[in-house]
Amino acid sequence: MSRNDAAARVARLMPTRFLRGYAGSKLRNDPVYEAVASRLAPHPQPIFDLGCGIGLLGFYLREVGIDVPVSGVDHDAKKVAAAAAIGTRYGGLAFRAGDAREPLPPGLNVVALDILHYFTDSEQNTVLESIAVAVPPGGVAIIRDAVRDGSLRYRLTAAQETFSRLIRWLKAERLNFPTRNQIVRPFAARGYAAEIIPLWGRTPFNNYLFVFRRPAGGSTNE
Repeated sequence: MSRNDAAARVARLMPTRFLRGYAGSKLRNDPVYEAVASRLAPHPQPIFDLGCGIGLLGFYLREVGIDVPVSGVDHDAKKVAAAAAIGTRYGGLAFRAGDAREPLPPGLNVVALDILHYFTDSEQNTVLESIAVAVPPGGVAIIRDAVRDGSLRYRLTAAQETFSRLIRWLKAERLNFPTRNQIVRPFAARGYAAEIIPLWGRTPFNNYLFVFRRPAGGSTNE
């Protein structure tokens, strides 16, 4: 199924006109969903969606044929409630309200899209360490975020996120974009192989995709 077809099918499930427009536009225009799906497809482990929002990633994965269990957590109870209601249309999806800084269950591939910049440096490190520990040997962690590098794209990203906070679409206490090295460090220390690519598509934003693959023979002991 094409990305546009998947986007249309997911959008039709949304309960309001606003969410139908948001879901359709997001899934059609943001390259992250297709990029994440292609990298998760070879892996049989369950998936943990950290910062799941209204569940778009889980729904998209189902529409493109990835049927492993997906668990999502997000601090916004209203978005989680919407995700849970729609998720009943699919099998094996579970969403709950929670804190991304909590330790993650082990044995999961982890996806964290656009959440790190809502935390302090210390909290970002806690989240990244938790992800790096949770992924099993042979598994994968996928992170997308804008990086702090002083570029025009970075400044435009910060401005857009500030606007989203002002209109309360994003309920975040702060904006604190990480550097590339901050994201890579916990995974490099554990021997993960890293794939890092720009992933801004047609947007002006400074988004990068970080794909960390844990060696199959690695240890889960920390």
